[in-house]
Amino acid sequence: MLLALLLQAAAPSADVVVRAPLPAPLQTPATILVEPVAMLIATFDGEPDGGTDGERDGLVERSEIDAGIARTFAAIDTAKTGKLRYLAYSDWALRWLGDRAALPSPYEVDRDNDDAVSLVEMQDHFSRLFARYDKDGDKRISRAELLTFRAAPIDKDGPTGGKRPGGKPPRR
Repeated sequence: MLLALLLQAAAPSADVVVRAPLPAPLQTPATILVEPVAMLIATFDGEPDGGTDGERDGLVERSEIDAGIARTFAAIDTAKTGKLRYLAYSDWALRWLGDRAALPSPYEVDRDNDDAVSLVEMQDHFSRLFARYDKDGDKRISRAELLTFRAAPIDKDGPTGGKRPGGKPPRR
């Protein structure tokens, strides 16, 4: 180690110039979004479910959602209790939705108010989500049905509340 320090001290010093690109221009804020729960549902495409689908075709059937929820639930319910207490549910949300506070909340899913979420309660909740996302009623959810379109005008700072370019309020 001393030898390395001596060699470093003896080496001629060279100026290092770091060249970074200029600050990038601001990106236009997205107007098409995907909710965390919709991203999860999209990953269930092709779940081995015994249904008619079972292939990665960009469409998610209800049976694929049930199979996917069972798989993700089991990954967190390592003690095989059949229930996720709220802290374990937050672990599930972090792993599968990307954030502990992502929706659905455990309070929304826990229908019997026993401070725990069962597999059946979670599958029931995702069944309701399936009905919400299946906009065309064909019993399959496409990627397009999982998208959310932002209608409010936005800029780099978020919703503008109808401000005109330049930050001026709308004319009356």
